[in-house]
Amino acid sequence: MAAVRDKSVVVTGAGGGIGAALARRFAAEGARVVVNDLDEARAKETAAEIGGLAVPGDASGIVPAAREALGGTIDVFCANAGVGTGGGPEAPEDAWELAWDVNVMAHVRAARELLPEWLERGAGRFVSTVSAAGLLTMVGAAPYSVTKHGAYAFAEWLSLTYRHRGIRVHAICPQGVRTDMLAATGAAGDLVLAPTAIEPAAVADALFAAMTEDRFLVLPHPEAADYYAARATDPDGWLTAMNRLQQKLEEREGDAR
Repeated sequence: MAAVRDKSVVVTGAGGGIGAALARRFAAEGARVVVNDLDEARAKETAAEIGGLAVPGDASGIVPAAREALGGTIDVFCANAGVGTGGGPEAPEDAWELAWDVNVMAHVRAARELLPEWLERGAGRFVSTVSAAGLLTMVGAAPYSVTKHGAYAFAEWLSLTYRHRGIRVHAICPQGVRTDMLAATGAAGDLVLAPTAIEPAAVADALFAAMTEDRFLVLPHPEAADYYAARATDPDGWLTAMNRLQQKLEEREGDAR
Protein backbone atom coordinates (compact mmCIF):
# COMPACT_ATOMS: atom_id res chain seq x y z
CA MET A 1 0.00 0.00 0.00
CA ALA A 2 1.65 3.18 -1.20
CA ALA A 3 0.23 5.26 1.66
CA VAL A 4 2.33 3.40 4.27
CA ARG A 5 5.34 2.10 2.32
CA ASP A 6 8.53 3.45 3.92
CA LYS A 7 6.47 5.30 6.52
CA SER A 8 7.28 5.30 10.24
CA VAL A 9 4.56 3.61 12.29
CA VAL A 10 4.03 3.11 16.03
CA VAL A 11 1.62 0.51 17.41
CA THR A 12 0.95 0.44 21.14
CA GLY A 13 -0.24 -2.70 22.90
CA ALA A 14 1.34 -4.70 20.07
CA GLY A 15 2.65 -7.63 22.09
CA GLY A 16 -0.37 -9.64 20.95
CA GLY A 17 -3.95 -9.50 19.72
CA ILE A 18 -5.10 -6.62 17.53
CA GLY A 19 -1.91 -4.65 18.09
CA ALA A 20 0.32 -7.45 16.87
CA ALA A 21 -1.94 -7.94 13.83
CA LEU A 22 -1.70 -4.23 12.99
CA ALA A 23 2.08 -4.29 13.38
CA ARG A 24 2.35 -7.34 11.10
CA ARG A 25 0.18 -5.74 8.43
CA PHE A 26 2.02 -2.41 8.44
CA ALA A 27 5.36 -4.21 8.22
CA ALA A 28 4.10 -6.42 5.39
CA GLU A 29 3.09 -3.28 3.50
CA GLY A 30 6.61 -1.87 3.75
CA ALA A 31 6.41 0.39 6.81
CA ARG A 32 9.04 0.72 9.52
CA VAL A 33 7.27 -0.29 12.72
CA VAL A 34 7.87 0.39 16.40
CA VAL A 35 6.23 -2.25 18.56
CA ASN A 36 5.20 -0.98 21.98
CA ASP A 37 3.86 -3.03 24.88
CA LEU A 38 4.09 -2.98 28.66
CA ASP A 39 5.37 -6.55 28.44
CA GLU A 40 8.94 -6.16 27.20
CA ALA A 41 9.34 -9.79 26.20
CA ARG A 42 6.17 -9.77 24.09
CA ALA A 43 7.12 -6.46 22.46
CA LYS A 44 10.50 -7.88 21.48
CA GLU A 45 8.91 -11.08 20.20
CA THR A 46 6.54 -9.24 17.85
CA ALA A 47 9.28 -6.86 16.74
CA ALA A 48 11.61 -9.75 15.94
CA GLU A 49 8.88 -11.48 13.95
CA ILE A 50 8.25 -8.47 11.69
CA GLY A 51 11.72 -6.95 11.56
CA GLY A 52 10.56 -3.99 13.62
CA LEU A 53 11.84 -2.11 16.65
CA ALA A 54 10.72 -2.88 20.19
CA VAL A 55 10.12 0.13 22.43
CA PRO A 56 8.45 -1.30 25.54
CA GLY A 57 6.84 0.79 28.26
CA ASP A 58 3.73 2.73 29.18
CA ALA A 59 1.85 3.76 26.03
CA SER A 60 1.08 7.15 27.59
CA GLY A 61 4.64 8.37 27.25
CA ILE A 62 6.01 6.38 24.35
CA VAL A 63 6.08 9.03 21.61
CA PRO A 64 9.53 10.59 22.31
CA ALA A 65 11.32 7.21 22.55
CA ALA A 66 9.48 5.84 19.51
CA ARG A 67 10.27 8.95 17.47
CA GLU A 68 13.96 8.63 18.34
CA ALA A 69 13.96 4.92 17.43
CA LEU A 70 12.44 5.77 14.04
CA GLY A 71 15.00 8.46 13.26
CA GLY A 72 12.98 11.50 14.26
CA THR A 73 9.63 11.07 12.49
CA ILE A 74 6.34 9.29 13.18
CA ASP A 75 3.90 9.17 10.28
CA VAL A 76 1.25 6.82 11.71
CA PHE A 77 0.39 6.31 15.36
CA CYS A 78 -1.88 3.42 16.35
CA ALA A 79 -3.28 4.03 19.83
CA ASN A 80 -4.19 0.40 20.39
CA ALA A 81 -3.30 -0.36 24.03
CA GLY A 82 -6.40 -0.81 26.18
CA VAL A 83 -7.79 -2.38 29.32
CA GLY A 84 -11.10 -4.23 29.58
CA THR A 85 -12.23 -3.22 33.04
CA GLY A 86 -15.53 -4.82 34.09
CA GLY A 87 -18.05 -4.07 36.81
CA GLY A 88 -20.31 -1.10 37.45
CA PRO A 89 -20.27 1.90 39.78
CA GLU A 90 -19.07 -0.46 42.50
CA ALA A 91 -15.80 -1.11 40.65
CA PRO A 92 -12.85 0.22 42.67
CA GLU A 93 -11.77 3.80 42.12
CA ASP A 94 -8.38 2.70 40.88
CA ALA A 95 -10.02 0.44 38.27
CA TRP A 96 -11.97 3.41 36.91
CA GLU A 97 -8.81 5.53 36.93
CA LEU A 98 -6.82 2.86 35.07
CA ALA A 99 -9.52 2.50 32.40
CA TRP A 100 -9.64 6.25 31.92
CA ASP A 101 -5.87 6.59 31.83
CA VAL A 102 -5.20 3.79 29.33
CA ASN A 103 -8.31 3.94 27.15
CA VAL A 104 -8.57 7.72 26.83
CA MET A 105 -5.72 9.77 28.28
CA ALA A 106 -2.99 7.73 26.58
CA HIS A 107 -4.58 8.79 23.27
CA VAL A 108 -4.74 12.42 24.39
CA ARG A 109 -1.09 12.43 25.49
CA ALA A 110 0.06 10.86 22.22
CA ALA A 111 -1.88 13.40 20.15
CA ARG A 112 -0.45 16.24 22.22
CA GLU A 113 3.07 15.09 21.31
CA LEU A 114 2.34 14.30 17.66
CA LEU A 115 0.16 17.16 16.48
CA PRO A 116 2.68 20.03 16.41
CA GLU A 117 4.93 18.18 13.94
CA TRP A 118 2.04 16.78 11.92
CA LEU A 119 0.35 20.15 11.58
CA GLU A 120 3.61 21.79 10.56
CA ARG A 121 4.12 19.35 7.67
CA GLY A 122 0.41 18.95 6.90
CA ALA A 123 0.31 15.16 7.24
CA GLY A 124 -0.16 12.48 9.89
CA ARG A 125 -2.40 9.53 10.63
CA PHE A 126 -3.89 8.69 14.05
CA VAL A 127 -5.51 5.26 14.45
CA SER A 128 -7.60 4.68 17.57
CA THR A 129 -8.59 1.14 18.54
CA VAL A 130 -11.91 1.94 20.18
CA SER A 131 -14.28 -1.10 20.19
CA ALA A 132 -17.94 -1.35 19.27
CA ALA A 133 -18.49 -0.59 22.97
CA GLY A 134 -17.52 2.98 22.10
CA LEU A 135 -20.42 3.21 19.65
CA LEU A 136 -22.85 1.07 21.65
CA THR A 137 -22.00 -0.28 25.12
CA MET A 138 -20.98 -3.53 26.80
CA VAL A 139 -23.10 -5.27 29.40
CA GLY A 140 -21.29 -5.92 32.66
CA ALA A 141 -18.49 -3.43 31.99
CA ALA A 142 -19.25 0.18 32.88
CA PRO A 143 -15.63 1.45 33.10
CA TYR A 144 -14.80 -0.12 29.73
CA SER A 145 -17.96 1.17 28.04
CA VAL A 146 -17.67 4.70 29.39
CA THR A 147 -13.99 5.12 28.56
CA LYS A 148 -14.38 3.59 25.09
CA HIS A 149 -17.10 6.16 24.43
CA GLY A 150 -14.49 8.72 25.46
CA ALA A 151 -11.89 7.24 23.10
CA TYR A 152 -14.37 7.41 20.22
CA ALA A 153 -15.33 10.99 21.06
CA PHE A 154 -11.68 12.03 21.12
CA ALA A 155 -10.94 10.40 17.76
CA GLU A 156 -14.03 12.05 16.29
CA TRP A 157 -12.93 15.42 17.65
CA LEU A 158 -9.45 15.04 16.17
CA SER A 159 -10.92 14.23 12.77
CA LEU A 160 -13.40 17.09 12.63
CA THR A 161 -10.81 19.56 13.90
CA TYR A 162 -7.80 18.69 11.76
CA ARG A 163 -8.87 16.86 8.61
CA HIS A 164 -8.58 20.01 6.48
CA ARG A 165 -4.97 20.29 7.67
CA GLY A 166 -3.90 16.87 6.42
CA ILE A 167 -4.49 14.79 9.56
CA ARG A 168 -6.26 11.49 8.94
CA VAL A 169 -8.00 9.73 11.83
CA HIS A 170 -9.52 6.26 11.97
CA ALA A 171 -11.63 4.77 14.78
CA ILE A 172 -11.57 0.96 14.81
CA CYS A 173 -14.75 -0.39 16.40
CA PRO A 174 -14.85 -4.20 16.33
CA GLN A 175 -17.16 -6.40 18.34
CA GLY A 176 -15.62 -9.68 19.50
CA VAL A 177 -12.02 -10.40 18.48
CA ARG A 178 -10.23 -13.59 19.47
CA THR A 179 -7.68 -12.10 21.85
CA ASP A 180 -6.65 -12.46 25.49
CA MET A 181 -8.99 -9.58 26.32
CA LEU A 182 -11.98 -11.47 24.93
CA ALA A 183 -10.99 -14.57 26.88
CA ALA A 184 -10.98 -12.48 30.08
CA THR A 185 -14.52 -11.13 29.64
CA GLY A 186 -16.15 -14.23 31.09
CA ALA A 187 -19.89 -14.77 30.84
CA ALA A 188 -20.57 -11.35 29.26
CA GLY A 189 -18.08 -11.99 26.47
CA ASP A 190 -19.40 -15.51 25.91
CA LEU A 191 -22.93 -14.15 25.57
CA VAL A 192 -22.38 -11.02 23.49
CA LEU A 193 -19.03 -11.25 21.71
CA ALA A 194 -17.88 -14.82 21.25
CA PRO A 195 -20.58 -15.97 18.77
CA THR A 196 -19.40 -13.56 16.07
CA ALA A 197 -15.76 -13.17 17.11
CA ILE A 198 -13.18 -12.68 14.35
CA GLU A 199 -9.42 -13.08 14.14
CA PRO A 200 -7.17 -10.04 14.81
CA ALA A 201 -5.93 -10.12 11.21
CA ALA A 202 -9.46 -9.32 10.03
CA VAL A 203 -9.32 -6.10 12.06
CA ALA A 204 -6.12 -5.10 10.29
CA ASP A 205 -7.77 -5.86 6.94
CA ALA A 206 -10.69 -3.60 7.86
CA LEU A 207 -8.35 -0.77 8.83
CA PHE A 208 -6.47 -0.95 5.55
CA ALA A 209 -9.73 -0.93 3.61
CA ALA A 210 -10.77 2.21 5.50
CA MET A 211 -7.41 3.83 4.84
CA THR A 212 -7.75 3.11 1.12
CA GLU A 213 -11.21 4.70 1.14
CA ASP A 214 -10.14 7.58 3.43
CA ARG A 215 -12.89 6.55 5.84
CA PHE A 216 -13.00 7.49 9.55
CA LEU A 217 -15.13 4.67 10.94
CA VAL A 218 -13.67 1.17 10.75
CA LEU A 219 -16.24 -1.58 11.32
CA PRO A 220 -14.72 -5.08 11.13
CA HIS A 221 -18.26 -6.27 12.02
CA PRO A 222 -20.41 -4.36 9.48
CA GLU A 223 -23.60 -5.15 11.42
CA ALA A 224 -22.41 -2.73 14.12
CA ALA A 225 -23.54 0.08 11.81
CA ASP A 226 -27.13 -1.15 12.05
CA TYR A 227 -26.93 -1.35 15.84
CA TYR A 228 -25.45 2.15 15.94
CA ALA A 229 -28.28 3.47 13.76
CA ALA A 230 -30.90 1.76 15.94
CA ARG A 231 -29.34 3.27 19.05
CA ALA A 232 -29.59 6.75 17.50
CA THR A 233 -33.06 6.49 15.97
CA ASP A 234 -34.85 4.40 18.62
CA PRO A 235 -32.94 4.71 21.88
CA ASP A 236 -35.71 3.22 24.04
CA GLY A 237 -36.08 0.22 21.77
CA TRP A 238 -32.32 -0.27 21.72
CA LEU A 239 -32.08 0.05 25.51
CA THR A 240 -34.88 -2.47 25.93
CA ALA A 241 -33.06 -4.95 23.72
CA MET A 242 -29.81 -4.40 25.63
CA ASN A 243 -31.63 -4.84 28.91
CA ARG A 244 -32.79 -8.25 27.70
CA LEU A 245 -29.13 -9.12 27.18
CA GLN A 246 -28.42 -7.94 30.71
CA GLN A 247 -31.15 -10.21 32.04
CA LYS A 248 -29.71 -13.17 30.09
CA LEU A 249 -26.32 -12.40 31.56
CA GLU A 250 -27.73 -12.39 35.08
CA GLU A 251 -29.43 -15.72 34.39
CA ARG A 252 -26.15 -17.24 33.17
CA GLU A 253 -24.25 -15.92 36.14
CA GLY A 254 -26.95 -17.23 38.45
CA ASP A 255 -26.77 -20.67 36.86
CA ALA A 256 -22.98 -20.65 37.22
CA ARG A 257 -23.33 -20.03 40.93
